[in-house]
Amino acid sequence: MDNERLLKSARESICIQAESIKFLENQINSDFEDLCKKILKIKGKLILMGVGKSGHIAEKVSATLASTGTPSFFIHPTEAAHGDLGMIDKNDLILIFSNSGETNEIISILPALRKKIKSVCSITNSKKSSIAKASDIHIEIKILKEACPHNLAPTTSTTSFLVVGDALAISLLEARKFSPEDFAKSHPAGSLGKKLTTLVSDLAITGKKVPIVKKNTLISEAIIEISSKKLGITLVQDGKKIIGIFTDGDLRRFLNENTKLDKVKINDVMTKQYVSVDSKALATEAAKLMEQNKIFTLIVKNNSGPSVITMHTLLEAGII
Repeated sequence: MDNERLLKSARESICIQAESIKFLENQINSDFEDLCKKILKIKGKLILMGVGKSGHIAEKVSATLASTGTPSFFIHPTEAAHGDLGMIDKNDLILIFSNSGETNEIISILPALRKKIKSVCSITNSKKSSIAKASDIHIEIKILKEACPHNLAPTTSTTSFLVVGDALAISLLEARKFSPEDFAKSHPAGSLGKKLTTLVSDLAITGKKVPIVKKNTLISEAIIEISSKKLGITLVQDGKKIIGIFTDGDLRRFLNENTKLDKVKINDVMTKQYVSVDSKALATEAAKLMEQNKIFTLIVKNNSGPSVITMHTLLEAGII
């Protein structure tokens, strides 16, 4: 097969699956709504099951559910038949993923499942399948065709099941009003966890590292403070109150019109309407404010003295 045919085949596969995903939209109906409501009412956990490719999808969806506010875990039906049924409690709810709806490993344990819990729900491609008929709530998912040219290898079907599973997770997330703060509790590690847990106060520059001058300071003296602290700015203070900020940009604009650095006071040329961020805000909020206002430094509002946070600090911390 030449390179051109390889690319054509890949693009055809993507188009087939994209069309099937769009086809899903009209299949999301009252059964989906009933499933969401049932999951929201359970007192235990949502347990997902599946075999083969459907099992892989169910395992991924379970992980997404667990990280977005719906307590969930995956049990392989074969392992369930050899002891893992003991992990299931009467307050739990079972959700089965099976494309055909005729998966023998699942059908064989349905009687035992029924003795353990009150409800079994499923997602298959046929409401007439054995698993669908044994379910209290069933979602039927049809596909146009598999991306496989022989219409055999699970491709479009697994993609469709994954999309429906993700849609379920997001619908439940919104119903629970699951917040970024809630999300952070389940993702403490890695770059994502850092972005969701790092506060402005964790990265703020404080104390003697903060450039600061009095409002009557001459610009020539303010430049020395800016240069010595190497942040490209200085705060302007009146008593204990921060009344403005003077930046490298302010200096350049001043020099375009005036060269008398030892005659003009900082109070006359500083930026009075400065942008600030609360010390208890997430560091990502500081990054958002900087981007929106096209600036590189924010004054931090707190009760422990003057402090600032810079774009450079956020970059070094891996926030942006």
